[in-house]
Amino acid sequence: MSSTRVLESRQQAHEVLAAVRDRIETTPWRGERGRTALRVLRAHLTFAEIADGPLHHASERQTAEEAGVSRTTLRVVYETVLKPHGWLRRLRVGHGQEGSTWYLADGNAHASLSRFQTTQYPPDLALEEWPTPETRAAADIDSTVIGRLMGHDAFAHHGLGSSALMIIGALHARPAQTVSELVGSASVSRATAYRTLQRLADHGLAHHSAETWSLVPRALEGFGTSLPDEVPGPTAHPAQGWDAVAHQYGTAGVATRRKALHAAERAAYREALERLSEHRSKAMVIVRDGRWVLIPAPRPDEIPSAWHAPGGRVLDPVTGRPDTEWRVATDGRLILITPSDQRSYNELAAAHAEALSEWESVA
Repeated sequence: MSSTRVLESRQQAHEVLAAVRDRIETTPWRGERGRTALRVLRAHLTFAEIADGPLHHASERQTAEEAGVSRTTLRVVYETVLKPHGWLRRLRVGHGQEGSTWYLADGNAHASLSRFQTTQYPPDLALEEWPTPETRAAADIDSTVIGRLMGHDAFAHHGLGSSALMIIGALHARPAQTVSELVGSASVSRATAYRTLQRLADHGLAHHSAETWSLVPRALEGFGTSLPDEVPGPTAHPAQGWDAVAHQYGTAGVATRRKALHAAERAAYREALERLSEHRSKAMVIVRDGRWVLIPAPRPDEIPSAWHAPGGRVLDPVTGRPDTEWRVATDGRLILITPSDQRSYNELAAAHAEALSEWESVA
């Protein structure tokens, strides 16, 4: 696996990312898992371009939303394709509100995404296709178009899917290709090419003239890109819009539901972090026989209700005024006293148990 590089300028970083993009677009991504890996890798390339270098930050949820896949699928292709083949490395796992730190590499750790180089053996189960002399040809796709389309509901797993992304990316990079040419440029089997082209034609997104296939000129309208003017064929809008395609396949709303799920997970995670950050207790110390003994602080459920003040504050039983040092945590059990104390909850629990033992022995 290639190591990280120290980039001396922004221009050099852009050159590195351009080289990575070129390698991505000319690498065969065979089988459903390979095509899904391309979607995840393309999402990371987008993040790297925003960060102006291969070193970038991204959470799993953020990447899954960008790629239009589930977090489970994302982890599978990372562990089985992208990481072992040298495309992507996680340098640091994210924590709190910070995403993980990633390094986007050029995939030099692999020569091909297929384990076997002849057809006399079964295919790699992870790639789900037999390699053939045709599919071993160099790929030629426009990954930028794929990156813009892959998050749409129309290209969800049970919709047009990743094979349609590959065909569209290949036809956008080079219009008017035969099925045999698409087998190589889009890294799909002949059967997949025929099946996907027919689906695209049924939705008014592709058409054929004699033996060659092309996208209709306005097929990608609304995604910030368009086809070259010289593309032959009809100039009408696709027969159905992208949303209509998603509705037809029953995938409409997949991206919205995924984002809502991720938002709920983020909220629950941050709430848990907030509760943990409040697990602090007052440190009271007495000197007994020349040594310091920590007195365990009482729990909130041991505090009389008359001591509780609005906003989680605690009333001083002597003065009747809110005590600035005491606070009831949101979980209703622990006290927030010293926010500067950065010990973990486990460390605090261990300290509390030790203090309780010492206090009981002294008492």
